[in-house]
Amino acid sequence: MPTTIFPLDSTTPFTEQQILGHNRWHPDIPPAASVRPGDAFRVDCREWFDGYIRNDDSAEDIATAPLNTVHCLSGPFRVDGAKPGDLLIVDILDVGPIPQEDSGPLAGQGWGYTGIFARRNGGSFLTEQFPDAYKAVWDFRGDTATSRHVPGVSFTGMIHPGLMGTAPSPELLSRWNARERALIETDPNRVPPLALPPEPDGAVLGGVPVTDLERVAGEAARTAPPRENGGNQDIKNLTKGTRIFYPVFVDGANLSLGDLHFSQGDGEITFCGGIEMGGFIDLHVDVIPGGMEKYNVAENAIFMPGNTAPQHSRWLSFSGTSVTLDGEQRYLDSHLAYQRACLHAIEYLTTFGWSAEQAYLLLGAAPIEGRFSGVVDIPNACATVYLPLDIFDIDIRPGAGEVPRIDPGIGAPRASVG
Repeated sequence: MPTTIFPLDSTTPFTEQQILGHNRWHPDIPPAASVRPGDAFRVDCREWFDGYIRNDDSAEDIATAPLNTVHCLSGPFRVDGAKPGDLLIVDILDVGPIPQEDSGPLAGQGWGYTGIFARRNGGSFLTEQFPDAYKAVWDFRGDTATSRHVPGVSFTGMIHPGLMGTAPSPELLSRWNARERALIETDPNRVPPLALPPEPDGAVLGGVPVTDLERVAGEAARTAPPRENGGNQDIKNLTKGTRIFYPVFVDGANLSLGDLHFSQGDGEITFCGGIEMGGFIDLHVDVIPGGMEKYNVAENAIFMPGNTAPQHSRWLSFSGTSVTLDGEQRYLDSHLAYQRACLHAIEYLTTFGWSAEQAYLLLGAAPIEGRFSGVVDIPNACATVYLPLDIFDIDIRPGAGEVPRIDPGIGAPRASVG
């Protein structure tokens, strides 16, 4: 087993760990540890809300989750010799949940969760149709997930880090903040907001000296979106065996990661999506000197997916086009088309006894596949969502016989707060 260079105590809050991580992007956050090209090492990762979400039958914690504290990231990790303009090679050797023998009731120790965020607290991909907070807790048995809140389904996890990336340079950070600030100013009172500006409240900045904390907290970028450095891409295919090539913007690259998921559907459509958990990840790193220019990678990571994904051979697929629910035609709006495909799948699943909220949580957690199937035939883009048939306890295909029904169980908890 590789040496653990970033250990976490499951009984101790993120801010009180022996080595302090961070929850913002800034080039002045110093490395928590250093490695060399060719090294393999293990990193412990905290669940993104640091244990705020509980294994219970209430969604009040989802409704009140403190977004200013996320994501709890492990790192940064300096890779000796890496220079701006290089490509950092990151191999995912292994990834898994917190071992159950560790003490402390944190997500990852045999369970994880999916949440639909309330509109006022970040919303979701389908926030207009699902404005309130809901939660599903998933139990892990080996590689399989099941839920008392979404009965009638089980599936093999595609365990992956939702967030991994290199540190931005001062110039890149400045561009992020300027362009996102300009977007916010187009509709500053929008709920949910168009973007998240730097937020000193709740900022965790690793080993930044006390004398620099105020400045760095006022400049540091939030970790919510994906950006040129990788970041919160939420790509379910970054599983064991994946190789990723990250652009390097600062000396040492300063790699950080976290936000582990036991499973996820394409798009992480509930926002608090996938099955959130804490755990460990084993990595191997190397460097391609001058790789950004050599391979014309000016920004954004490229990757080679691992070959350990679950194998599904039969699917039921749903399509959507860029026409709103009110019948308004939009021009090649692929975002809207994927929303319509997801809503089509949700409505279909309610036929069998699941509530709309249970179906929505399922699409966020299970390994569904989303595709932009047509983006050139004016005026309608076409998007599709593929549901693997073998995750269901009943046959959900259309047929001539009676429609089978499942017992929805206790249902998905809904928060009472708005």
